[in-house]
Amino acid sequence: MPRVVSVFFPTLATDRIRRADPSIPVDGPLVVVARSGSKRWLSAVDANAARLGMNVGMAAAKAQALVQCLQMFDADPAADRAALERLTLWALSQYSPVVAVDPPDGIVMDTEGADHLRGGEELMLSGLVNRFRARGLPARAVVADTWGAAYGLVRSMTVEMMVVPPGKTADAVARLPLSSLRLNPETVISLRTLGFQTVGELAATPRAPLALRFGPEIGRRVDQMMGRVAEPIDPIRCPEIIEVHRAFAEPIGAAETIGKYISRLVTKLCLELQTKGLGVRRTDLIVHRVDNTIQALRAGTAKPVRDVAWLTKLLRDRIEKIDPGFGIEKLSLAATMVEPLEDKQIAYSLVEDAAVDIGAFVDVLGNRGIYRIYRVAPVASDVPERSVQRVSPVAAEIGQNWPMTWPRPVRLMDRPELIEVMALLPDHPPVWFTWRGKRRRVKRADGPERIFGEWWQRTSEWAAVRDYFTVEDETGERYWIYRSGDGVDAQTGSHRWFIHGIFA
Repeated sequence: MPRVVSVFFPTLATDRIRRADPSIPVDGPLVVVARSGSKRWLSAVDANAARLGMNVGMAAAKAQALVQCLQMFDADPAADRAALERLTLWALSQYSPVVAVDPPDGIVMDTEGADHLRGGEELMLSGLVNRFRARGLPARAVVADTWGAAYGLVRSMTVEMMVVPPGKTADAVARLPLSSLRLNPETVISLRTLGFQTVGELAATPRAPLALRFGPEIGRRVDQMMGRVAEPIDPIRCPEIIEVHRAFAEPIGAAETIGKYISRLVTKLCLELQTKGLGVRRTDLIVHRVDNTIQALRAGTAKPVRDVAWLTKLLRDRIEKIDPGFGIEKLSLAATMVEPLEDKQIAYSLVEDAAVDIGAFVDVLGNRGIYRIYRVAPVASDVPERSVQRVSPVAAEIGQNWPMTWPRPVRLMDRPELIEVMALLPDHPPVWFTWRGKRRRVKRADGPERIFGEWWQRTSEWAAVRDYFTVEDETGERYWIYRSGDGVDAQTGSHRWFIHGIFA
């Protein structure tokens, strides 16, 4: 069963207008007006206008009468479509090989086989929504078994995200309004006149009378929502994407045959990449089945490559994920993320030592779903929690360790923990301290090591001071603790004590 993500942008049109004209007041209500002959109505409203009681479909004259300072802009469907396509292309490069525009205000993705790269469906949705919100674009997202179910749920709910468990589609959509079935407005009005209010009521009604009066569209939409009829997603493709295809006169289905043609497609793709001086970072294998459904496999690499043998192995390792069904009629291989790649002279092992390349190891881990792969690199900072950063495991060395004359603990806590201390101010180490409910008497101590705040990071650190001590308790365990402040001036810190690390 495929898994489909529907993303809905409730304020796409108004957000596009605000980004295009930064001079528009942020706190003022803004609406978009659509026209049809002499009729004018609101096709989009922002959050400020919604709080004042305006909604999509309201007459423009009524909205203007409600708020005198209302900012009104004419609808531009072409500009909205272009903005939606840009979002879709970004999602294609980041989340799934099968992404399509879902007009007028959403995108749809088939994430089967791709969610594990993001830590699962829940983490994938939360990361997706948070990334859109960080760019000033509110979004809602739903993952379900079908496009119709995800579409209806995401436009009817008030929460930001929802994960519908596999096989629970019918229960999830039973209470949805009829408008979520993507029927034309006249049909929805007629169904409501007949007494239907929800999708569940319509799904439980015999089809023949409805088909006789309204045609087959109602039954088709209900079946698509429930998963009885396939609704393939036609993925968007950027003209710049390098893509190769292989169509078959007779459908294929054996794993050996699929692997053979994958190798041929990879060879052809690498030749295209070589002519352009590029290497691939992410490849998508699109499988077109004879039943008009699409499957996709995504393979990523830690650095740009165009090694035929290695790319073939990454894709062949996941052939078991492909369900050929009644047969595969076409295979497509696309390089959805590329970077410049130049040929380099390799080291000769008898003359010089070759550098150890862990890129292949990182690729294997990443494509198996271990998505948090990084290494720690030093940063020129005296503040302990800022002295290291996470970088790509194959990133080049960016610097050397910041010179330190004092020892550092092998374990640094994610966040310093508050402790109770008895100590003589301003420069004496603690006599005892209480941490996590246990009092520890200090037998030996070294310090203080004074670390000043970094005033260029934030203004609150202009006068900030930390005095660090290495202390050893009566059991021989050593800790790294500090006092916030210099022990004299209250402007330098709160004079509270914290534990920041533990020595081996």
